[in-house]
Amino acid sequence: MNIRLVEETEVDTLIEIWYEASLIAHDFIDKDYWKSNRMKMKEQYLPMSETYVLSNEKDVLGFISMVDSYLAALFIDIKHQGEGYGKRLLNFIKGNRENIQLKVYKKNINAVNFYLRNDFVIKEELVDNETAEEELLMEWER
Repeated sequence: MNIRLVEETEVDTLIEIWYEASLIAHDFIDKDYWKSNRMKMKEQYLPMSETYVLSNEKDVLGFISMVDSYLAALFIDIKHQGEGYGKRLLNFIKGNRENIQLKVYKKNINAVNFYLRNDFVIKEELVDNETAEEELLMEWER
């Protein structure tokens, strides 16, 4: 198991991991929203991010994307969720940052609890302009 920078040839795999996990974690948002953002994820969001993958010998199991100290994405392949891989990726990033901010949908209880268990605190309640869903601004400091 290793964590390393993403390779160009793995981007489509990351899009699939993001898409499949988003449909499950964000089932309160119309699936067409996620479908319509696939190209944006590939052509805009991932290229502007510093992205690391967690992989075994043959497969990418998950990834984390940072824009400076903002955690833009943390997704684990749905077949491997609950195996500690998200925590591993998060701890890897924590080792390289003084503080981390992120936004998470308030209804995504599993993610909110995951970040709270990993020493993030809720700083503010916001509303996502694109989905009109409530979200939480969370922060971690070393």
